[in-house]
Amino acid sequence: MAGSKMQLELSRVVQGKSRLGVLKGLGRTGRHSLEVPGCLLYTRFGTVPHLTQDTLHTMSSLPSVSQVTLSNIAEHQEVLEEFKDGFRRFAGLHDTVLYCSLHDPAALCPTGYTTNKTVSVWGSGGRIELTVAKFMALQKTVQPDWYQSMADGETWQNNTSRKRVRKSVDRTLAHLDECLLLHQKSQELEGVEVFGVVEGGDILEERLRSARETAKRPVAGFCLDGLQSGSMDQTLRTQLITALTKELPEDKPRLLQGVGRPDEVLACVEAGVDLFESFFPFQVTERGCALCFSFDISPDPERAVLELNEENKAVGETQQNGDRNRDDQTQMTSFEIDLKDKRYQDDFRPLVEGCGCYCCKNHQRAYLHHLLVTNELLAGVLLMIHNTTHYYGFFSVLREALASDKLDLLKRRVLGDGGWQTGRKE
Repeated sequence: MAGSKMQLELSRVVQGKSRLGVLKGLGRTGRHSLEVPGCLLYTRFGTVPHLTQDTLHTMSSLPSVSQVTLSNIAEHQEVLEEFKDGFRRFAGLHDTVLYCSLHDPAALCPTGYTTNKTVSVWGSGGRIELTVAKFMALQKTVQPDWYQSMADGETWQNNTSRKRVRKSVDRTLAHLDECLLLHQKSQELEGVEVFGVVEGGDILEERLRSARETAKRPVAGFCLDGLQSGSMDQTLRTQLITALTKELPEDKPRLLQGVGRPDEVLACVEAGVDLFESFFPFQVTERGCALCFSFDISPDPERAVLELNEENKAVGETQQNGDRNRDDQTQMTSFEIDLKDKRYQDDFRPLVEGCGCYCCKNHQRAYLHHLLVTNELLAGVLLMIHNTTHYYGFFSVLREALASDKLDLLKRRVLGDGGWQTGRKE
């Protein structure tokens, strides 16, 4: 069945950049929607790490779009082709829209394996080389609702030459043209949407060229690639996004790849980004940590004072928690607390006061500390429930802040008035 075309309806644009609205007409039937700014449901092979489908669906406000990656799926192509009914049914996913990206945003991807005709993805069995023909054969097998076009994204490193960046843009546009040609000839992909990929490294001229040329193609939206956490300074990232979004049509969504930290999300929303990949809660969980940052913008002054006290406690906790190298996605950030630390062995508070998740309503920090130091699998389950709930709650409040002119207040709550959350030295 051919679905309705994806359509972005903006209800508000704040200061000419931050966009509030709804992405409608999602899926083959076109009946799903996704609020923006928002995020996708991060999965590995269709499953949210640590959580069963039943556990996942006890949580409220889940995104309507699940992200799967070819890096996880490519090595199972033969099995999926034999199954014939697409990845959604294969993985037991029911009422969700399926988005297929090239790489897993939470996994390191080795560079140096791209050619003019191929890109490589890395699964559990090692490297898999994809031509456009193989890439498109995989999309027919997966049967997603929308997918990211094949792209050469190996220019995020700081020392990448201008010549290499230019080649990346040229290759990505050539891949997009080939993908679109094969897509239009495929009955299996009727009603499926394609997102074009904007490359260009840290070179403004190439970013603008990539954005302009991609916008000329019949794509439903745009993936902004090569701007991952750790790849460049936040100020430069914001400048590049601000410039390139001016070249993109207002009525199509912009999905930013590889950025998940709350401070970076806020900066990128202000630069015009609509969608993010929600891999950050998974990374925090894998570190044995819990998200513990404030984003309450309620006007209740008594509650505000209590929240401020909690923030000050959290400042002390995160500042004592060792290495906070913000340029490495594997390192702990100042938005989380390390529950493996001995100070939590007799801390009988919930992870976050007032959090309504199952973990916070039923367990204490001391219990999570015990589970982590004894390597119990339940630790990952409870942490993932909390971190996912907390993260989606942040996005919900972000939309509320845009709607009610409280974005500056939200930034103060998330970043901290003293600048500690962003690693600044005042």
